[in-house]
Amino acid sequence: MDIETFYEENEVRRQSAEFEFGDEWSDDTGVYYELSWVEATGELYLMAEPDAELLTDPFGGYWPLPEMIDDLTIVIIGQVGNHEHLQSLLAGWEDAMEQPNSLAWLSERFGAKN
Repeated sequence: MDIETFYEENEVRRQSAEFEFGDEWSDDTGVYYELSWVEATGELYLMAEPDAELLTDPFGGYWPLPEMIDDLTIVIIGQVGNHEHLQSLLAGWEDAMEQPNSLAWLSERFGAKN
């Protein structure tokens, strides 16, 4: 979904504090993502670079994007109830993010979203 739809679907998201966990997460095709967490909803999401030609599901699927991308694309990968628990799940994220296909590291922690 695009970022505006993400916020429109639940206005609590728009008003909540958000925490960013890096903007250089990558998939196996070289697309980069930013990882963020919405405190009020507990949603952990990836935001794809706006110029990506192909969006990769962080757990192996691929979806084509519209030719003209006006909005940032959001993929919710999990829900974590509190910041302390999230930090324990993401311990070591700074080093993991720098590795090729770092989304595989996230997948190990949050499993496939079906």
